[in-house]
Amino acid sequence: MPPPLFADHPADRTPERDAVEALISQARTLRGGLDAVRRESSVAGDLAADPQLRWQRALCDLAVHHLDDLGGHLDQLREGLPGTLAEGPEPHVEAPAAPPEPGALLRRVGSAEWNLLTDDATWSDELFTMFGREPADGPLTLDELPSLVHADDQEKLAVMVTDCLVDGRPIDGEFRIVRADSVHRTVHMVGEPVLDADGSTACMWAVLRDVSELRRSQSAVRETGDSLRRQRHVAQTEHRLAVELQEAVLPPWRGSLRFPEGGPVTLDLAGRYLPAGTSALIGGDWYDALQLPDGRTLLSVGDLTGHGVAATSGMAMVLGALRGMAVAGHRPGQLMGFLNQLLDSATQPALGSAVCCQFDPATRALEWAQAGHPAPLLFRGGTGRALDAPEGVLLGATTGASYGQHAERLEPGDLLVLHTDGLVPRRTHGPDSTHEGTERLLALAPRFSAARSAQESVRIVVEEFGTAEREDDACVLIAKVGD
Repeated sequence: MPPPLFADHPADRTPERDAVEALISQARTLRGGLDAVRRESSVAGDLAADPQLRWQRALCDLAVHHLDDLGGHLDQLREGLPGTLAEGPEPHVEAPAAPPEPGALLRRVGSAEWNLLTDDATWSDELFTMFGREPADGPLTLDELPSLVHADDQEKLAVMVTDCLVDGRPIDGEFRIVRADSVHRTVHMVGEPVLDADGSTACMWAVLRDVSELRRSQSAVRETGDSLRRQRHVAQTEHRLAVELQEAVLPPWRGSLRFPEGGPVTLDLAGRYLPAGTSALIGGDWYDALQLPDGRTLLSVGDLTGHGVAATSGMAMVLGALRGMAVAGHRPGQLMGFLNQLLDSATQPALGSAVCCQFDPATRALEWAQAGHPAPLLFRGGTGRALDAPEGVLLGATTGASYGQHAERLEPGDLLVLHTDGLVPRRTHGPDSTHEGTERLLALAPRFSAARSAQESVRIVVEEFGTAEREDDACVLIAKVGD
């Protein structure tokens, strides 16, 4: 129902019908495009598990509701323009993939007029539908209207009506209604007072729009956005904690470490942690070097499954246990067995791979064991080879597993390379990945032979693998045997 026209409220010029038809066509095209985006977001991933996808879907739903409202308003505008559909065929436009229920958009908008002189009220049919009221029951007067308004919004409505009737201010606000069928709706009302010849308020007219779905979509956007921000904050916090824990546990990877001091043979040691190239998550990779009480040197690298604080805290537990048992005098094969028991009985089960070496400077003997891990690489005289691996399965995979132990005599100038299997991209993860990483490291033999220190050799590895698009982090530890 259009508002009454008074001398001080001239009617606006009616827009051209073809311009409105063009707007309707554009709105429907946009609606169809949004439906396609919503379908793609539904199949792109798990909406229940991915806050980013939920937020994107909520934004699409909100945009759809905005376009639906716009389409309804344009349809009403077209119906009020001069000319009918009989004047010519309606222009062909692409309908949305999932159009709303026929007539639903028009029922979302209704109009009302309240005459202050006669206390009469006039409602459009759409307004009766919106308020869940039968036309036979008649419209509500301004005094009766609050009976359907939510208790928390009655004061807000009273202020809007008073400002309109007393101060002549336009109405533009929202309130919630509670219908007789207990359905709650959110209504947006715009209107203005209509003055008589003396300038006094004679009546008030308003257009009311049901914006319940729109507000629900906006609420969903806020909630999913807040959830996404909270998750990002938690992820950032966990990442910071994981980095701090990792830095506190791992030895410094800049600057060589030389063990043992004053012994018959000096080991020049250097290591480096290489972060993942495609993820900010910290994994459970480690490398370690420790001088033992009997003069031997412990060398180890390994990797626990998982990422974040859980992985780094598990790595810290394993590394601490490994150091303690090595100081107590246990050999590499025994150490692997104890670590397997530790992970097998842990509260939070995890799998791990590791290689553990002990070097005796008095005899230049290297004893080592492995648990599902790439074997150490030995470079001598300009060539390299992988050491023959003793028996060993992944840590935490088999209860009571036994681990073999091999020995190798090192020579002055030998270079020993220990690494985890995350050096190469995951597209070849597994046996092929390990083989590729080993082959690329062995191909560096001439450069290793020319390197003057373990630290220089580590830089060679970083140049070869440091910019790779790895999905996993990795560690490398290099020991160069002195005279």
